Amino acid sequence: QEQLVESGGGLVQPGGSLRLSCAASGIGFPINDMGWYRQAPGKQRESVASVSTGGSSIYAESVKGRFTVSRDNGKNTVYLQMNSLKSEDTAVYYCNAVVFLPPHGTRMVYWGKGTLVTVSS
Repeated sequence: QEQLVESGGGLVQPGGSLRLSCAASGIGFPINDMGWYRQAPGKQRESVASVSTGGSSIYAESVKGRFTVSRDNGKNTVYLQMNSLKSEDTAVYYCNAVVFLPPHGTRMVYWGKGTLVTVSS
C-alpha cells in the first residue's frame, strides 16, 4: 500500500530550527517531484517547497533563504531543513510525491498525513 510518513515536527522557539523527513513506500512507479505543503489554522494549504529528481528546487517566497528542501532518491525520502523559524511558520506540514502513471502519463499525487510544527516561546 502506498504511503508517505512524515516525521520531525514539534515545538520550537522562534529563531530555532527543525528538520522534517518524509519517507515514501509502496509506490510502484518512479517518483517524480517531491515536496512540502503546509496548512495553518484557518488558512488554506499552501506550497512550501518542492524538489525534482535531479535536485532542482522551488520555494515559496515566505521561506526563501530559511528553508532548504532535499531528497534521497535511493530512499524515496524528502527532507525539509527549517531555520530561523517564525511564529507564522506554525502549521501542519504535509509531504507529497508526484508520479506519472503508465500508459498515458496520468499525474497522481500521494500525500502524507502531516506533522505539526509549532513555533512559540
